[in-house]
Amino acid sequence: MSDLNAARDQALLRGIVARDPAALRELFERYASAATALAHRIIRDPMLAEDVVQEVFLSVWERPNAYQPDRGSVRSFVFTIVHNRAVDRVRRESAHHRHARVEVNNDGQPAIDDTVVDAVYLAERRVEVRGALAGIPAEQRQIIEMMYFDGMTQRQIAERLALPLGTVKSRTLLGMRKLQAALADPAEGRR
Repeated sequence: MSDLNAARDQALLRGIVARDPAALRELFERYASAATALAHRIIRDPMLAEDVVQEVFLSVWERPNAYQPDRGSVRSFVFTIVHNRAVDRVRRESAHHRHARVEVNNDGQPAIDDTVVDAVYLAERRVEVRGALAGIPAEQRQIIEMMYFDGMTQRQIAERLALPLGTVKSRTLLGMRKLQAALADPAEGRR
């Protein structure tokens, strides 16, 4: 069944290269829901997630030759773009909010202390996330990394690792709970 889906996706991409809007529409119908779910998991804002998915399919329409069959399936291609754009959007929104909060000196320049505090916080948070990831069992870490860094769905991971889908879901849930606990702000628990 997955070979048939892959062949159909390849045909749709050839249609997009030939500028057939029906091919783009069908590709969108096949993957928009899962792509939006992936974007929403990363961004946590349904409107921004939908914007990202629209941008991704527009970029597929504008640059269909960016797909390289030797690097994976059309589905993986689309989800990788969704993942990357969603992460970029989170970074952009975060930077926008940080810049909006930066105090300005009398000469109109940002206060250097705010910039330093932001840089230190982000560096510390990166170390915390890496440490939390390193602290969970390898089989859970592998699945979380495949989901978030490779943009794969749980079904794709199950196929790739030859595991039952239920096992992948369980490991994801357990790993995410451990990450959440490891990254929880101790001050939050005291409130």
